[in-house]
Amino acid sequence: MTTRTLAVVSAGLSTPSSTRLLADRLTAATVEALRARGDDATVEVVELRGHARELADHLVTGFPAGGLRSALDTVAGADALIAVTPVFAASYSGLFKTFFDVLDADALAGTPVLLGATAGSARHSLVLEHAMRPLFAHLRAVAVPTAVFAASEDWAGGDGGTLTPRIERAAGELADLVSGRRSAGDGGAPRRSDPFADVVPFDQLLRGQ
Repeated sequence: MTTRTLAVVSAGLSTPSSTRLLADRLTAATVEALRARGDDATVEVVELRGHARELADHLVTGFPAGGLRSALDTVAGADALIAVTPVFAASYSGLFKTFFDVLDADALAGTPVLLGATAGSARHSLVLEHAMRPLFAHLRAVAVPTAVFAASEDWAGGDGGTLTPRIERAAGELADLVSGRRSAGDGGAPRRSDPFADVVPFDQLLRGQ
């Protein structure tokens, strides 16, 4: 059994917050999906609310202070990332964006990412596609096909309504990507066979004729 490191970034501002609740649901489902695939998981949560002042200082000084350095290292060193933000003004929050602004430009290259967002109304659900997915494409992360949006009404039903199936589907997609990755010792690159590894050189083919 391989142990995978799962980083969770939550940009919720209140305590408790629906953003953290969604992050926790996504995390639990991903851990379960990984175990179903024969992998274990360690989870490290980065609650951005606690780093707000450090992020502002970083923008001015260019240096991460306090626990921010550890938070950035946690995300950069993870095998996979779950990133969840509340929606403000039809996009991700400024706190969420600032964290990924100060993250090293290559930190998420090739890293599987599950995207999530919360808002008061389902009218904001397209934020996942028009804002979050382009951001992580720019960072060269590998976002899973299913992103999860939760509006206020999604929390009303005891069984989660359609939210639970979406969470489970997204978690399964993330687990599939993570389980197909190599260990951190060889860079976390996906396991892909080289279709040209056994190609016979052209001059050898000519000699055989």
